[in-house]
Amino acid sequence: MKIADFDREQILHEAIVRPLTARVPIPGQRVVDRPGFFQLLTPAFRDGGLNEVSHVQLADDEADAVIDATLAEYAAEGIRFKWVVSPSCRPRDLAQRLAKRGMLARRCIVMAADIADLRPDPSPDVTVERVDDPSVDAYAEVVAAGWGQPVSPVADYQRLVLADPGKRHHSYLARIDGVPVGGANHVLFDRSAYLMGGVVLPAWRGRGVYRSLIAARLAQISAAGVRLVTIQAIAETSAPILTRLGFTPIAEIDVFLNR
Repeated sequence: MKIADFDREQILHEAIVRPLTARVPIPGQRVVDRPGFFQLLTPAFRDGGLNEVSHVQLADDEADAVIDATLAEYAAEGIRFKWVVSPSCRPRDLAQRLAKRGMLARRCIVMAADIADLRPDPSPDVTVERVDDPSVDAYAEVVAAGWGQPVSPVADYQRLVLADPGKRHHSYLARIDGVPVGGANHVLFDRSAYLMGGVVLPAWRGRGVYRSLIAARLAQISAAGVRLVTIQAIAETSAPILTRLGFTPIAEIDVFLNR
C-alpha cells in the first residue's frame, strides 16, 4: 500500500510519532522522551488533553512495575491521561495489563489520504474561520465544552499556539448563524499534515460542521503543497465520516483512559 508516495510504516510514523515532535511547550509541563517510552504530564490540564503515555516498549518482567508507577504518578497529581497502545508497543499484552488495572479502552483508527483524493463537501450553513486573538475565547469555550475541560487552560494554551514562532499549528472555529458550534486544528509538517482536536457541540451535530472543519483545514494544507493527511479517528464517531470522505484505514490503536 502507498498513499501520496508514503508506505504503511512511513504513514504510521507521520500519524503516531511525528505529532509528538510538534507540541508547543507549556509552563510546568514534564516530558519524558527516551527509547521505549514517551510521556507528557501537564498539570494545567487535569481533565484530559496534553497528558499521555505512548510508544511504550517494555520487557515482560518490567512492564507491571512501570505501569503501576506511571498510574501512581498521574493519580498523585489528580490528572486524567491517555495511554496509547499502537501496533509497535510491547509487551504484546500491554492492553490487557492496562485493562486489568481499570483503565477504559477507546478504539481509534489511524487513517490517511492523499489530499487530491478527498472531497469534504462543506455545508453552506457553516462558516469556518482561522482562530486569532479576537476569537481565542470563543474557540476555547467550544473546545472545552466538547471535551469536558475547563475553559481557562484551553484558552491559555491556544494563546501559546498563536504566539509559537514555528507556526505549525493551525486552529479553526466553526459557526452557524454566528454561533460557535465546533473547533479543530491541525499540525503542518514538511511532507504531511496531522488532523487533530475536532469537536462539534452535541446540539449542532448532523449539520455538516465536522465536514466543514475538514474542508477548511484541507484548503490550508493544499495551499502549503502537502499531499499526505493523517488522523487518529475515534472508531465509532469520526472514522465512518472520514471513510466516506476518502480516507483509508491504516491501523487500529487502543487509547486507554485512567478514569
